[in-house]
Amino acid sequence: MDNFLKAREILKEYNQEHLLSFYDELDYEEKEFLVNQILRIDFKQIFDLYEASKTDEVIPCNLIEPLPYFDKTKLSCDDQNSYIALGETYIKENSLAVVTMAGGQGTRLGYKGPKGSFELDIVPKKSLFEILCDNLKKANAEYNVTIPWYIMTSIYNDEATKKFFEDKNFFGYPKDSIKFFTQSQLPLIDITENLILEETYKIKEASNGNGDVFSALKRHGMLQDMKNRNIKWVFFSGVDNVILDIVDPLFIGLTAKNNTPISSKTLFKEDANSPDWIFAKRNGKPAIINSSHLSTDMKIAKNENGYDLYREINMLAHLFSMPSVELIANRSLPYHRAFKKNTFVNDEGMKQIPESPNTFKFETFIFDAFSYFDDMVLLRVNKEDEFAPIKDFNGPHNPEVAKDLYLNKLNRI
Repeated sequence: MDNFLKAREILKEYNQEHLLSFYDELDYEEKEFLVNQILRIDFKQIFDLYEASKTDEVIPCNLIEPLPYFDKTKLSCDDQNSYIALGETYIKENSLAVVTMAGGQGTRLGYKGPKGSFELDIVPKKSLFEILCDNLKKANAEYNVTIPWYIMTSIYNDEATKKFFEDKNFFGYPKDSIKFFTQSQLPLIDITENLILEETYKIKEASNGNGDVFSALKRHGMLQDMKNRNIKWVFFSGVDNVILDIVDPLFIGLTAKNNTPISSKTLFKEDANSPDWIFAKRNGKPAIINSSHLSTDMKIAKNENGYDLYREINMLAHLFSMPSVELIANRSLPYHRAFKKNTFVNDEGMKQIPESPNTFKFETFIFDAFSYFDDMVLLRVNKEDEFAPIKDFNGPHNPEVAKDLYLNKLNRI
């Protein structure tokens, strides 16, 4: 049986024959691309995920416990100095690696290209990638090391990202210390339980979430590269937070001192009733959970010292020991479903832009890795010191706000 017949049989089994609607109109290369894509896709996985996601998760309150945290502003000078000294020993021995998750495009910013190449309107203009690189170069100069930088891209921006770095001469960073690797992708499924076409010859897929970073590191040989470099700690963050301290000796030292394999920086949840997910223990394991699972009293609960129990929110700044990264790379993380708007090819073969969400996307999240461990360190930081992500032009996390916070921090240093 040739590949076309195999592909057609697969589509028939899952009632997806519409994906071949335009097959006879395609040229040879387009036909080959579509058939190979059909043979590569795990249709059973997609439909299993779709069925599993129909049931809303319920977490009884009695399975939720507080997850203690450290407030950076309340650490004594002696404690801060102790943590910094310990953290600096790891940095100075060049055992820290930094991973930047940069698989997104700048679409929500009205920008065509990888989000990391979007430029902040300062003098001179700097891209998000260059701002991150500046932080690494500063740390390298301070500690006389070269921190390896691993950048996770997607199939949609990998080529453009690499070209951007080449055009910018890698911002003067040692080329052999920057490694690119791609995350996986999954097809989208619409409300009629059909996969959709991006082009008449191409099934539309989307990146499968930042939780894929662990297996992607392994899949592309990056874990082995880290081991060859004797890495002990790996810091993970996104590409768009322009003031995040990605080389933080205090954070590393605090984590190591408490003998925990993982840690996260957090922000205080100012509105107890906001929908922001919070850090807590679930079934005795660290987790980030939807606030809807908390009772009204739990949302505002404090301990005997006046510390809020359920007000720490995620800011995508995580530290993992090397053994913990290896462990998770060999495990499976759960998928979550998101309802999104996505352009598709309609029955006439024309691109159609929906007016409202029309497809389900399945993603894994890095924070689900926490459940493999018994404990973790949380460090609450101030927004003005470490949180200025750029998300879109109209919301609270826009380029102008980020620029002001970035310049203010530069002036304080």
